[in-house]
Amino acid sequence: MDNGSDSNNLTSPTVTLKSRDQLRRIETGKLNNPSNGNGTVNGNGNSSAHFTSLGGMNGEQQPLLGHQVSSTLHAEPGFWRHLLINTQSTPGTNSPNRFVRWPALVWNVTKITLLSSWINLLLVFVPLGIIAGEQEWSAPWVFSLNFFAIIPLAAVLSFATEEIAGRLGETLGGLVNATFGNAVELIVSIVALRAGEIEVVQSSMIGSILSNLLLVLGMCFFLGGVYNMRGADGHGTEQSFSAATAQTTCSLMTLASASMILPAALYGVLNNADEENKKASILVLSRGTSIVLLCLYVLYLYFALRTHKKLFEPEAQPDQDNGEEEHEPLLGPWAAGLVLIVVTLIISVCADYMVDSIDALVATGNISKTFIGLILIPIVGNAAEHVTACVVAVKDKMDLAMGVAIGSSIQIALLVTPALVMLGWAIGQPMTLHFETFETIAFALSVLVVTYTVQDGKSNYLEGAMLLGLYMIIALAFWASPADALGKV
Repeated sequence: MDNGSDSNNLTSPTVTLKSRDQLRRIETGKLNNPSNGNGTVNGNGNSSAHFTSLGGMNGEQQPLLGHQVSSTLHAEPGFWRHLLINTQSTPGTNSPNRFVRWPALVWNVTKITLLSSWINLLLVFVPLGIIAGEQEWSAPWVFSLNFFAIIPLAAVLSFATEEIAGRLGETLGGLVNATFGNAVELIVSIVALRAGEIEVVQSSMIGSILSNLLLVLGMCFFLGGVYNMRGADGHGTEQSFSAATAQTTCSLMTLASASMILPAALYGVLNNADEENKKASILVLSRGTSIVLLCLYVLYLYFALRTHKKLFEPEAQPDQDNGEEEHEPLLGPWAAGLVLIVVTLIISVCADYMVDSIDALVATGNISKTFIGLILIPIVGNAAEHVTACVVAVKDKMDLAMGVAIGSSIQIALLVTPALVMLGWAIGQPMTLHFETFETIAFALSVLVVTYTVQDGKSNYLEGAMLLGLYMIIALAFWASPADALGKV
């Protein structure tokens, strides 16, 4: 494929959506993944004429899979390697015997999914977390095991989403990536909201934004700046990214911070109203504001995907894309959809056990609900994607790193948080945009600092260290605060 071609860039209209797609492709090995001439490899990494000839007998693809697969069942050299670790095909998937074909298809989908990311090694925590919840182990064990279980499940969910989006075309694919980009945070928050843990939900929303704006962006700036510290002349240099895109997204984040400050300000000036009337006023304001934010997010997607595509395209870096080759999705739409449904159900089960253990964990006095929501829960949603963002920053692809950091923050602020307020309205939970005072101040200051940092379109390791330092200060402040000591003004 020509590296200059943009025809297969799923989310090229916007840095936010394109970066998420490309990050997933890097994470799942779809970029920088050389293949042989005919695109088929056997278990030993060499081309196999036998598998190729079998795959070429017909031009149709399997209904569940997005590529040609082999039907051989013979224990020839490399058979077990082909059966167990080859993500291109699996023996038996073209067998006329359905009792052989369907198990082979199921195993092929499972194998591709399990081998999609290195972080899937943590999937061993999934059965342990479910067993801990069912057997009612101690709260620290239940929380910790399910915490580590959700991290690889989030990576699998991300992989399945990208596989589906890769077949839907540019606009629909970008919309799918935008919608499911923060699905794990949404699932965990819905479970917590149903359980009445509104404080945890609000803290996790603020925490997700802060972790993206400060921790992830700071790590990208710092690591990218260190590894690309000097230019060809030996002098210090800075990394660059699209300043126009950064300023547009930071403007949206400033709007989001205003939507959280206003409810707190209104609550503070209602001196003559009793507590019930204050809460009723804040509910009305929060729900109305959420509708406005959701409309603005839809308008932002239309702006980025349809009317102003060119404005959001990342800066071209032709010398850094040599050798990258995009491959067709490994899973067909039905297989990817099935993986998406199964993983979503498993995440909801693990999230349910994790949320149920929070009260008992807080009762030990060693940790507060705010710290759990603000610092710990945001880690589980995008750990793998955050690591990959740092990797591409080291490779001097700052537009991709900026897209996942600030783009995910926009989705949380303008889509997920307002959607949770509306869901709370539907199920009778008083979820509002009135956050704890310290959380609101921390969020507003973080948006301000990030805006000043990215407005010139350049970054270095010192700016990254500043963002990381601010995140550590905020985390330390919430860690040091006693449980349930923070209040709302």
